[in-house]
Amino acid sequence: MSEAVKIRISPVVGAFVKPGATSVEKMFGIDNAPAMGAADRVVLLFCLTRDGDPIVKTAAREAFEALPSACLLEYASQAEAHPAILELIVRIHGAKPDIAALGRQLQAQTVQVQQEKELYQPEPQPAEPQAGVVEELPDTDRLESLTEAEEAVDAVPPEETEEGDGDYLSKYQMVQMMGISEKIKMALTGDKEWRSILIKDANKLVSGSVIKNPRITDGEVLNIVKVGVQNDEIIRLICANRDWTKNYAIRKALLENPKTPLPNALRYLATMNDKDIAGYAKSKNISSVIATQAKRLLLSKKR
Repeated sequence: MSEAVKIRISPVVGAFVKPGATSVEKMFGIDNAPAMGAADRVVLLFCLTRDGDPIVKTAAREAFEALPSACLLEYASQAEAHPAILELIVRIHGAKPDIAALGRQLQAQTVQVQQEKELYQPEPQPAEPQAGVVEELPDTDRLESLTEAEEAVDAVPPEETEEGDGDYLSKYQMVQMMGISEKIKMALTGDKEWRSILIKDANKLVSGSVIKNPRITDGEVLNIVKVGVQNDEIIRLICANRDWTKNYAIRKALLENPKTPLPNALRYLATMNDKDIAGYAKSKNISSVIATQAKRLLLSKKR
């Protein structure tokens, strides 16, 4: 197993490789990498080529292979360019003439470092071979020492130098960069934070997709109905879901929501307890039709 590689990353990269980042978020980062600066683009794709999700890993590898030479050389020219990333650049893009020069430079630096070590360190005495022990051969080709599966990446966020520098790109900021299709995909698969943001989206296709997310909970549905939404289709989808309408609190919230279709509201009214029906009979905050029906239900129960 190779030693872990520690890389100092920017907040932009950190938004996609931080602990807990979902595969969807990582794929979004890969798709939007061309809009980043050269350093962030190269570092992000390098980190994600070591991801545990094979789909993310493959996509990042393909994107890394497609990086233009200008981007790679711009990153390589920086003083903080990481040796492990430079080695991967040479291994993948080494056939290109301009990258081949970088490979020769890295090899020369490696030889120089090795010579300095031999110059200032005493030559170790050969140990007596022990019976039953197989001596390991040294790695002779440093450029081939990187392995896709074994190389671990510890993302080290930069130190905060100014207020806000250490903050990751928020999901709200990421939404502003998304297209409609990307928002719909995230609405269908994202976590609770994504759902809470996208349910408020002005596009009805996006906000309506949140309700179709299989991870959405009864508590979230109840909050959506209580807070109120601009998309009438969301209310209709909730009314059509029998699992949700089995929940008394959700039925009550739907009954009190003015966007709930009247036939549905009247049906839910009949399932309310006596105390709630009595409250609706006197309420001025609901439809007069519902209030009138509540009074009729009370009268029928008294007979």
